[in-house]
Amino acid sequence: MGLDVDVGHCSERGPRDRNEDCAGVAIPEAHERDRGLVAAVADGVTLGGHGAEAAQTAVMSLLDGYHATPASWDTSVALDRVIAAHNAWLTDHNRRRQGTGATGAALSTLTAVVLQGHSYTVAHVGDSRAWLVRAQECVQLTQDHSLEHPDMRSRLTRALGLDDPVRIDYLQGELHPGDTLVLTTDGVHGVLRRRQIGELARHGGAQQASEALVRAALSAGGRDNATALVLQVRSLGGTRLDDIVQRARRLPAPGSLKVGDRLDGYVITARVLDNGVHRLFQARDIHTGELVAIKTLHEARAGDEEEQAMLAHEAWLGQRAAEREVPGLVRVREVLDPSAFYVVFEWHAGQTLEQMLREGRRLEVGEAVVAASQVLRTLGWLHRQGVVHRDVKPANLHLGDDGQWRVLDLGVAVSGREPESLRHLHAGTPSYMNPEQWPAPGRDTGEPADARSDLYALGAALYHGLTGRLPYGELEPYQTARLRRDPRPPSRLRPDVPIWLDHVVLKAVARDAAQRFETAEEFLLALERGASRPLPAPGHTPLVARDPTALWKAALAISLLFNVLLVVWLLFLPR
Repeated sequence: MGLDVDVGHCSERGPRDRNEDCAGVAIPEAHERDRGLVAAVADGVTLGGHGAEAAQTAVMSLLDGYHATPASWDTSVALDRVIAAHNAWLTDHNRRRQGTGATGAALSTLTAVVLQGHSYTVAHVGDSRAWLVRAQECVQLTQDHSLEHPDMRSRLTRALGLDDPVRIDYLQGELHPGDTLVLTTDGVHGVLRRRQIGELARHGGAQQASEALVRAALSAGGRDNATALVLQVRSLGGTRLDDIVQRARRLPAPGSLKVGDRLDGYVITARVLDNGVHRLFQARDIHTGELVAIKTLHEARAGDEEEQAMLAHEAWLGQRAAEREVPGLVRVREVLDPSAFYVVFEWHAGQTLEQMLREGRRLEVGEAVVAASQVLRTLGWLHRQGVVHRDVKPANLHLGDDGQWRVLDLGVAVSGREPESLRHLHAGTPSYMNPEQWPAPGRDTGEPADARSDLYALGAALYHGLTGRLPYGELEPYQTARLRRDPRPPSRLRPDVPIWLDHVVLKAVARDAAQRFETAEEFLLALERGASRPLPAPGHTPLVARDPTALWKAALAISLLFNVLLVVWLLFLPR
């Protein structure tokens, strides 16, 4: 179920001649759902009768402009750009009006809230207010930008149209089902106490609550326009990356857990991994009895915001896989109200390809084709989502007891939403990295990994699984990775490998990127066609391509030989 919000709005002019308040809500279309619901309330300042104009344009420009911002922008950035642009226009409009000798100015307060996924974001300038009503508590989320003197509380220190640039307050928090957010102008909160606002906000549905707030304010002697906008959250939208990052920074790490310890609804049954950065535990769900895997940050790295963001990114990718029910990825389970930051994965019994190879077992031909096909479907889905795994290798290819091959460990994957430190991390295992990622003559760093890097790595893992050897041998991080020879066809090392599979594997690990598969779908099609439409035999890589210095070495050898012969002729042969 997506984000479901009951919206109510009421605005009355009260004893004033005209209503200069304005409020509105923009409910996103299906293609805008990730940007969330945006609501705003504005209170025009009466200076020459232009307050209504300022309030209306402030609300309408925000509601119209917010969903038009790029999806890659952070929520607070999108709000800031839209509000700042309108403020610049309004300030210039006031300046031009004063230049013509007209009296008054168009000024307005603005308080806006965006509901996305599991979080809310508030933007605020002026003395309108935002409130959060949760259970029996009512919390004021904003602070008034007005003078503290009792006789001058109507004098704003910040407002739209007053200064360019304008300073805007932002606040982000976690959203819960059942929460109610209330936006009010000072005609409501200037008369009602916080406790009254909290009680009235829970009065029936959102529309009933908004009307009750405005009626109560006017009945209590309010002398100003009164506006209330009520948002009652029935259910939350899908978890966003920002939600998980906020949770990571708000919650502590679980610490060093032992077998038998409890973590929320799980009991630890085994410690699987501890690499100094992460810990991986096997645990059992207390309620269902199912086994799960729990990944946490080591306490030495628990306060590192970059590490928090990287683990949050991995959790977000796993949740996206769970939502789409991708069979070749280990899905992440949602944890409600966790006491610490950790990620819960499904547990699948079985073996990785690396464990099979360590036991001396090689893949049968049919098994290898099935494994590569299932993994390619998973990689194809990731690549279509803009995700590059960057560390495909036997240790990350897992055969479950259910017969499904899965791709493990999205910890170094990039998606375009990853933290910058992860983007610049030189990830991957050397023996499975395509040559373009290695430094080359005249270039200190290699090219960044892309979708074709995953396909090359899978080709190297397939070669390893069939033959027990790596196509170009064991490579080390400090090597320049100039591959001096073409890999031997797998059938030379294992006669039962068919020639057509030779051609597929050798194409996947070709030295020249132009000779390799471009997409997972192309690779998969070659496997599915098999012997019925085999690929042509790959050509041998010229010596110059394998070793650009070969010609110079040959010329040097010939020169040395010629000089040796010349010396022998001059010294020892008769003239």
